[in-house]
Amino acid sequence: MKVREYGTDRAETILLLHGGGLSWWNYRDAAEHLRDEYHVILPILDGHAESDRPFTSIEDNASGIIDLIDRELGGSVLLIGGLSLGGQILLEMLSRRSALCTYALIESAAVLPSRVTSALIAPTLACSYGLIRRRGFARLQFRSLRIRPDLFEDYYRDTCRIKKRDMIAFLKASTSYALKDAFRDTAATVHVCAGEKENREILRSAEAICRALPSAVTHILPGLRHGEFSVNHGDRYADAVRQIISGK
Repeated sequence: MKVREYGTDRAETILLLHGGGLSWWNYRDAAEHLRDEYHVILPILDGHAESDRPFTSIEDNASGIIDLIDRELGGSVLLIGGLSLGGQILLEMLSRRSALCTYALIESAAVLPSRVTSALIAPTLACSYGLIRRRGFARLQFRSLRIRPDLFEDYYRDTCRIKKRDMIAFLKASTSYALKDAFRDTAATVHVCAGEKENREILRSAEAICRALPSAVTHILPGLRHGEFSVNHGDRYADAVRQIISGK
């Protein structure tokens, strides 16, 4: 698994797992803000630009990142954060290993499967995948995601590098993911955040995660849509990480 790293490896470690269709730059600004205090690792999820493996499943991605933590980081880290697909992978990791991290920050992760949406992904991508490399279409799609304008070139470059089979695979996996019962046994202090303007599925998923783990802390972020917190507000995201770790 390929990663980007910030800070010194002598500091405590934070892992941040990017959203589906994005890449490590999802957390670049946050990592820049945290690098003087922590060792920040940004894994590149399977099937995404610069990844060395195709996407097979959320479960396989979770296993790969756990293997990385066991092999390189002594079996546990201070904090793991994840957005959307990255948040689902984080939930799976917490279900597999109760003491994998001390703190977890789950952003906008769906845990209520949608069979209809999942079934529509392959035919929809079959029709639209060829448009992805057209800058005009990509720019329209980019604007719909409400990502900061200065990240367009990163988005366009890396979206063009995702193979159709990988895009279908991770989108189907994301819309089919259900929270595992073992998640309730995690020893991590879990924080769940979602934008106030997220779709109903994400807000309901945040509620479902907190029902499964009553000790989890929910943060509904005023005025924000899907992914805007970590992608567009790296300084605020870094402050949230510091506050979670300090227990404030």
